[in-house]
Amino acid sequence: MKHFSREIIDGLPSRFKANLVNSCTGYKSSNLLATKSKSGVSNIAIFNSVIHIGSNPPMLGFVLRPLTVRRNTYDNFKNTGYFTVNQVNTSILKDAHHTSAKYDAGVSEFSKTNLTEEYLDEFTAPYVKESNIKIGCSYLNEYEIKENGCLLIIGAIEHIYLPENMQHEDGWAQLDKAGTITAIGLDGYALPKLVDRFAYAKPDQETKSILNGA
Repeated sequence: MKHFSREIIDGLPSRFKANLVNSCTGYKSSNLLATKSKSGVSNIAIFNSVIHIGSNPPMLGFVLRPLTVRRNTYDNFKNTGYFTVNQVNTSILKDAHHTSAKYDAGVSEFSKTNLTEEYLDEFTAPYVKESNIKIGCSYLNEYEIKENGCLLIIGAIEHIYLPENMQHEDGWAQLDKAGTITAIGLDGYALPKLVDRFAYAKPDQETKSILNGA
């Protein structure tokens, strides 16, 4: 088994180190965050750090890199208070990745891709029409990660849109039915397949499958 000590990791070339550390921590979510500036310019950017924060009240979070350079996504939701989270699927993968390109603040990534700007239920931030699972959020708070200057952004979930055929009776959403893509590191993508789903684990009781009844 290959071994990288901290001393070795610190001495690695920057891009090699970023690829190693980003990929070996496991599969990540792959989402497009969409916002709109006060002047009406929409913005989309791909993020692999969106995480569940809580269900009651419903909240999610994501990590934003240090504000040492202009961050259009950050500026927009700080000024307007709203953003959307749109899951990446197989049909929009290339365009989704292209949103990581650094365009000027006055250029909308919608105009540089085949992604379509969509507005639902009078929500001010745009959704990505081609995304199968869309979440509308309002900005709540941010916390500085002092060790590296990144920000953990917290958003309140205001709206959820998803296909009817992918939700189970207990509310659980089966993401593989939506073609949801997962991220590996900074530039790798995979298509997950559901293996099983288990009942709530209890001490000294055998783990049972919900899907297979065993």
